[in-house]
Amino acid sequence: MEDVLALYEKPFSEKEPVVCVDEKPVVLHADVRAPRPMRPGQIARRDCEYRRCGTANTFCGVEPKAGRHFTKVTPNRSSPEFADYLVEIVAGYPEADTIHLVMDNLSSHRRKALVERYGESIGGLLWDRFTVHYTPKHGSWLNQAEIEISLFSRQCLGQRRIPSLANPRQQARAWSRKMNRGRITIDWKFTRRKARQKFCYKGNNFMRSET
Repeated sequence: MEDVLALYEKPFSEKEPVVCVDEKPVVLHADVRAPRPMRPGQIARRDCEYRRCGTANTFCGVEPKAGRHFTKVTPNRSSPEFADYLVEIVAGYPEADTIHLVMDNLSSHRRKALVERYGESIGGLLWDRFTVHYTPKHGSWLNQAEIEISLFSRQCLGQRRIPSLANPRQQARAWSRKMNRGRITIDWKFTRRKARQKFCYKGNNFMRSET
């Protein structure tokens, strides 16, 4: 936890950008009957019956202090899809000395994903572009990409039924462009000092509560 929080407390650096990444599953549904049209004084209504059309995945990434956003809809969150997503992030920072990557500890979030996708030489070089910071177990809330996912879910996906990948892919790209044009940042307030006060410990030594 302190490793991630210390990273967030560092000043903004173009040479060492901090990018937070997470995934969100998307359940695909299609309407069986067309929604009823709106009428004056009535909200739009849709039939409770629907048809399941499988699932998809959304990778949500954000550089919180710079307001750069990397959103991509994929068929799944497999290692090859994750590797391709990381390549897009690398391409966004050609001048960086290293890219600090914050993510949870999934089995696919490893060097192996890039090596299996692009080979030992290229995959290894791509992985070396990152300095990885894993969030602790039960600590996914420390990943600012969780905030990005919440924004994307409310502003882009909404409550509508999504029947296929085509629409969310197009809309995710449009949403990312809008967020990037606006340079929408995240103002993270939870510091190491606040963590030590909240969880009653000093430095790396836990303190027993008096209560």
